[in-house]
Amino acid sequence: MNIEIISIPKVEDHRGNLAIIEKDVLPFEIKRVYYLYDVPSSAKRGGHAHKDQKEFLVAVSGSFEVVLNDGVSKQSITLNKPNKGLLIKTNIWRELDNFSSGAVCLVLNSDVFSEEDYIRDFDDFKTYVNNQ
Repeated sequence: MNIEIISIPKVEDHRGNLAIIEKDVLPFEIKRVYYLYDVPSSAKRGGHAHKDQKEFLVAVSGSFEVVLNDGVSKQSITLNKPNKGLLIKTNIWRELDNFSSGAVCLVLNSDVFSEEDYIRDFDDFKTYVNNQ
């Protein structure tokens, strides 16, 4: 599957930890940053794929599950450590659910928002990846 778990460098000392995401950590230049918070535990987020953009997801607080589908296989990954992130490359359907209380999902994106890059219907997604 077109994903990767990436360790985020950290500095530890008695005052607490500092996680650092610089240009050599990710395989793309960060062009957009957003975060999800106050997500009810019963809610689902995501429900789309990107044609060209890549995303890096980090659970900066709490935990949540990322359900991934490449059109052939399905995989579920729980993010719950602020020094580990999930790189989702192109043509991967993603859904986020099971948010813990206080969870915050940080998303670093390889490009600015473009509706044309989104596939928001799963059947359209399957057709798209089968034609690649």
